[in-house]
Amino acid sequence: MNEPSAAPQRDDDRLPHEYDHRHSDVSGGWLRAATFGAMDGLVSNTSLIAGVGAASVDAHTVVLTGVAGLVAGAFSMALGEYTSVTTQNEQFAAEVNVERGALQRHPEAELNELTAQFVSMGMTPETAARAAAEVSTDTERALDVHVTQELGIDPDAEPSPYVAAISSFALFSVGALIPLIPYLLGFSSLTAGLLTGCAGLLLVGALTARFTARSAWRAAIRQLILGAIAIGATYAVGSAIGVGIGG
Repeated sequence: MNEPSAAPQRDDDRLPHEYDHRHSDVSGGWLRAATFGAMDGLVSNTSLIAGVGAASVDAHTVVLTGVAGLVAGAFSMALGEYTSVTTQNEQFAAEVNVERGALQRHPEAELNELTAQFVSMGMTPETAARAAAEVSTDTERALDVHVTQELGIDPDAEPSPYVAAISSFALFSVGALIPLIPYLLGFSSLTAGLLTGCAGLLLVGALTARFTARSAWRAAIRQLILGAIAIGATYAVGSAIGVGIGG
């Protein structure tokens, strides 16, 4: 006799997070580094081109300056991201070791501390005491919980310095290349380079809104305004220096 097959699972039978919504990965550090790299590449190189172009130099000089800014900036961003994330992770590791030592030397005090933290989260003192005691039976699990509660950081979610460095390097290079596109296509118009750079600011601003709840247009306009301030200031400085040299 054949056994009845299990009824197919309905969506309503699953936990809400399994079908109702999904979260993006916010722990890897790549999005911040990539966004920062793209915006920095766009703003810094478009501003650099604006400042040099405003001094009435030839197109070859503008391109040379832009390419030099791209290479120097990309390596600077990558090394900066790698160093900053590595330092952050090393500091976190040091704090974890401090907590590990406290658990070994003063287990009772740490148990009471964890109980108090659970109470502050809304548990009754009795429930908090039982939960803290159960967690504390496993030293490594207790360490993870203490670190998460006290430092607000998940020990298993450290950002990768390599991911941050590579993301920053790649996106800075792309951003810095955008205002150079007209020159690389044979045009020698500073206006074309600046307009291309501004279009890039709008595009990157709109793309970053994809990872947030913000309006794409609002994010795009915000990035354009912020970038335009830097570009305008550099253009003004380049114009003043160019007039001074010419005079």
